[in-house]
Amino acid sequence: MSISNPEFSNSSLLKPVEIHGTDEHPKKSLPLIMLAAIGVVFGDIGTSPLYALKECFDPAHGIAYSREALFGVISMMIWALLIVVTLKYVFVVMRADNKGEGGVLSLMALALRSIKSDSRQYFLIMVMGMLGACMLLGESVITPAISVLSAVEGIAIATPTLADAVLPISVIILVALFVIQRFGTAAVGNLFGPITLMWFIVLAILGLMNIGQAPEIVSAFNPMYALQFVVDHPLTAYIVMGAVVLVVTGVEALYLDMGHFGKSPVRYAWLFLVLPCLLINYLGQGALLLANPAAVTNPFYLMVPEWALWPVIGLATAATVIASQAVISGAFSLVNQAILLGFVPRMNILHTSVSERGQIYIPAVNWALLIMVIVTTVEFGESVNLAAAYGISVSSTMLITTILLSIVMRREWHINPIIIFVMIILFLVIDFAFWTATLIKIKAGGWYPIALAFLLFTCIITWYRGRQLLRNKLIKESIPLEMFIKNLLAHPPHRVEGTAIFLTPHIDFVPAAMLHNLKHNHVMHQRIFFLKLSTWDVPFVRDDERLSIKDLGGNVFVVRSVHGFKEMPDVNKVLDLITK
Repeated sequence: MSISNPEFSNSSLLKPVEIHGTDEHPKKSLPLIMLAAIGVVFGDIGTSPLYALKECFDPAHGIAYSREALFGVISMMIWALLIVVTLKYVFVVMRADNKGEGGVLSLMALALRSIKSDSRQYFLIMVMGMLGACMLLGESVITPAISVLSAVEGIAIATPTLADAVLPISVIILVALFVIQRFGTAAVGNLFGPITLMWFIVLAILGLMNIGQAPEIVSAFNPMYALQFVVDHPLTAYIVMGAVVLVVTGVEALYLDMGHFGKSPVRYAWLFLVLPCLLINYLGQGALLLANPAAVTNPFYLMVPEWALWPVIGLATAATVIASQAVISGAFSLVNQAILLGFVPRMNILHTSVSERGQIYIPAVNWALLIMVIVTTVEFGESVNLAAAYGISVSSTMLITTILLSIVMRREWHINPIIIFVMIILFLVIDFAFWTATLIKIKAGGWYPIALAFLLFTCIITWYRGRQLLRNKLIKESIPLEMFIKNLLAHPPHRVEGTAIFLTPHIDFVPAAMLHNLKHNHVMHQRIFFLKLSTWDVPFVRDDERLSIKDLGGNVFVVRSVHGFKEMPDVNKVLDLITK
């Protein structure tokens, strides 16, 4: 089932119709939605303080510590959050919604909307969308591993003799996390928001406690520290950008999960809670290093008072599990969209909630992710080793999003072209700098997400191209439906009671099942429906817009049922609509 645009329907029997789509999101009070969004959307980016600054000054992948470098790095982190997350994603990218839905595949569908499906540009945009989706799936492998490892590593700080237990404990937590996926997130979903809210409050408290040691760190808000660091030490700054990008890991979740909560709750939660707490914590870690440079080995846990270490380790572990849960759920949603768009084969999909259609469980994806996550965790061993791999996945997705966004802004938005040009150039310069900086770490582990993404991409493009070739061959060898029915009704075979429904990939041609039925049974049913299930470039479709029906005479009908790319086609529901 390939994505199609109503304007470019290739059917001569059923003409294009205008699809407005519908908003399927329940209306709840803003504070409750914000609390839920905090638990689901911001779990990943909220756990970045566990490893981001540590990675910047790690001897293996980062730079040597110095006061000048610290101010430059903290300033770069602050402005990465302000420009990349706040300006680009919160205020610009989230405007590019597809009937309220976000994510790289939604953005791809928007970019394809006004482009001919047989053009080279259409194919290139679709390839970029596929690559973005593959990078996000690769991130779904790395996020649980690095998040849980970085949290459990606090045990080695609290009790050094337990350092060897970090890896086995992490593996046990990860296995348990994937095993419980089959029960759905509804049962524990109500806990996500409060726990993550508590996590952000603790981040802010820890930051404030340490800023007092060296309040001059607040001057890192001045972007001149970052610019001066880049000018004075261009190579060093370039290297550290590959680690600074870790502060924005999870930024794609703001856009991807926008459809679940709406723009306003996500924006308000970011601007008034998440962003201030993250900024305060990074400033606190910077103040700690100014007062005690030896804390560079693990600035997050070393900023925690000794009496609070174990509670913070427990809370950090819970926060990373929640962050991992959100990424896993996002992977299920992404694969589901890819199935509906015809990019991957159909899989068994289980709905784990009677009220929330978005809560799904895909066993094949779950167990494949588990195997890859465990292999990744054991192979890399420490969060600092995974950080190099993580950065490439994140920066690649950000770059692809900007390219697709530029197409949407140019074709769909009616604003001053100069404004569009300035914004896109700003975003491209930053994204390209982050992306090329992470490429330096290919040998240190950056090859891993690239290999994962291209393995997935090869499978997807092979499947998609194979389906296209098969479909074209079937169409070439098929009989035009309207002429066939006209001739058949002129000399009809014996007609039997009942209704026959033939699913067809193309409504202009006779499906093979119909020909086999006539060949072997030599009968026609009293009522015959040729049903085509189409997925169009809107997330949801209203029932009153769903069906297009043409009567071919003799109680023979052609029916096209249109579904959004976030909907699961339901033949029984289609039949109910036909009877109405």
